[in-house]
Amino acid sequence: MADYKETIGELAELMQEYRLTEARLKSADLTIAFRRRSASKPSTSSEESTESHEEYSFDTAAAAPAVPSAPKGIPVASPMTGIFYNSSSPGSPAFVKEGETVTAGQIIGLIEAMKVFNEIPCTASGTVLQIVAQSGQIVNPGDVIIYVG
Repeated sequence: MADYKETIGELAELMQEYRLTEARLKSADLTIAFRRRSASKPSTSSEESTESHEEYSFDTAAAAPAVPSAPKGIPVASPMTGIFYNSSSPGSPAFVKEGETVTAGQIIGLIEAMKVFNEIPCTASGTVLQIVAQSGQIVNPGDVIIYVG
């Protein structure tokens, strides 16, 4: 988040410079929305004050990253860091598909780490409820690969 501080400041300056009332900053993992409101300052003398100050508010609904709800079931997690593959080669069928029945110990994918392909066994038996990891995606220890129910 610290990486965004400078960018957020620049966005606020651009809003002020171009008198924008709304702006949105999107990246792969974060969306931040700005809205500017003008409000009159209370007058401290008998003269009418024409000055106004600007308030910036964050649209917290837009700023919160979307968190998909996890299906009920047993998560099968990656035991190591590497690149996940759902099949033994690009043209081969996937080891498992959603809706299929799997057994504990059945291979659900491969993780390539340091030029070595490691078979990833399923840790539970049941039906594959959801496949979370995409083929070619980097996974870390604890990242959910599939949910079994």
